[in-house]
Amino acid sequence: MINEIETKTLLSSNKNPSSWFGANYIFNIYRGCEHHCIYCDSRSLCYRIDNFDELIVKINSVDIIKKELKTKRKKGCLATGSMSDPYTKSEKNYLLTRRCLEVISENNYPVHITTKSNLILRDIDLLEEINKIYASVAITITTTDDHLSSIIEPGAPSSSDRFKALGVLSTLGITTSITMMPVLPFIEDTEANILDIVNKASYYGVKHIVPWLGMSLRDRQRDYYYKSLDENFPSLRTKYEKTFKESYNCSARNVSKLNNVLLEASSRYNISLKMPSYHHKLNSTQLNFLDKL
Repeated sequence: MINEIETKTLLSSNKNPSSWFGANYIFNIYRGCEHHCIYCDSRSLCYRIDNFDELIVKINSVDIIKKELKTKRKKGCLATGSMSDPYTKSEKNYLLTRRCLEVISENNYPVHITTKSNLILRDIDLLEEINKIYASVAITITTTDDHLSSIIEPGAPSSSDRFKALGVLSTLGITTSITMMPVLPFIEDTEANILDIVNKASYYGVKHIVPWLGMSLRDRQRDYYYKSLDENFPSLRTKYEKTFKESYNCSARNVSKLNNVLLEASSRYNISLKMPSYHHKLNSTQLNFLDKL
């Protein structure tokens, strides 16, 4: 189900830019998502989205971002995808993310995008233009097994297609990352899975992996996830209830060992486990001045 609304604001200031890819401003064109990932934290009550499987489309997003960028005294990195995917399936028809990127490009702002979709390749022309300043893309991948990803992320493109998209973006010089989160306990928390993600990240030219070896579980999110476990992974719910009880932060099994495996593998391929972030490039006058100091 899709519900179109008009929004009064789009950009929100990020008081701690280092918390999310150096973003100074965050925006979400859509609320809810059509990827239907069984683990999504955005179903939690604190986000005040009654039905996360219903897509809410901020139909006037382009006009609003035009107005808001004109009022900004200081340029900063714009980020989208922190809650709802900017490349949800309906973006194919609405083109709101693309049109907002056009506005961002026209106003010479840097951008970071987090997504779970290779639809982002449709907008490669705009990302190349924005990257004259700075463009960063993080694609979420938590397993290299396409069959498994079709179960836990049933509406999203396959992991293989996401890796290929990262390869295209990396080849064009766009900063690329994998958000390897969550890593689901008892399902994805194996050395083989972690190593395979790192190996494929290196193959496709990815220089950053942002991991969370575990997951969150709370209120409505937990209810939805447990129902999905009952449907797809019989008996696992009992293990979760016994292991985590009412905990919010649910770590992967052998998390310390998995961390070491991840550290060693990423170091071998020179992949950073820190979020990349935009740093304003000094112009030639500033550089000449610094050279004289």
